Amino acid sequence: MAGPGSDLEATRAWTKDQWRRALLTERRRVPANVRFAEAMQLTALLTNGRVVRRGQTLCAYVPIGSEPGSVQMLDEVADHGVRILLPIVTGRGPGPLDWAWYDGPEHLRPGPFGLRQPIGERLGETALRIADVVLVPALAVDRSGTRLGRGAGYYDRSLSIAAPDTPLVAVVRDPELFDVLPSEPHDVAVTGVLTPGRGLLRLH
Repeated sequence: MAGPGSDLEATRAWTKDQWRRALLTERRRVPANVRFAEAMQLTALLTNGRVVRRGQTLCAYVPIGSEPGSVQMLDEVADHGVRILLPIVTGRGPGPLDWAWYDGPEHLRPGPFGLRQPIGERLGETALRIADVVLVPALAVDRSGTRLGRGAGYYDRSLSIAAPDTPLVAVVRDPELFDVLPSEPHDVAVTGVLTPGRGLLRLH
């Protein structure tokens, strides 16, 4: 997929907001059975020991709306002996994010922007530093590591806190990996991308 639409030259000039609208429209068109199958594929990839291993700490997130993955995916990963940190939007402006341990779906509550957040003890913004791998939500990623998020800026402010050399892995659908996306100086590049069909790909 060259871009969200058939005109490659036009998409090269698109703004981030134009990309976001087109990508969200495409995601909404994905049938429920396809989303379910992709969530199962992602679960298999996250429990085979190649992305994250037993005893390690994974920063993840609860997928919402049309985002790839599921809460059940988090349960499966936790059952494989991986500790999971989830983000909390603090309400103190656009980030950085706070973090708390994932203890199961019954310990999630509604948060801003339609998020589902853990109710456990908040560990602070720097808890991200203990992660062995960070999964990052994205609408799209390009081959240089540019990540297109939803525009709030929480993750860019948080990823800059991660310990050096920590894998930052964006999770997208297979068609959402592009050659080039628009970027800005404050964008924090991801080092990898995880898709249901392609698995884990290392970038730049």
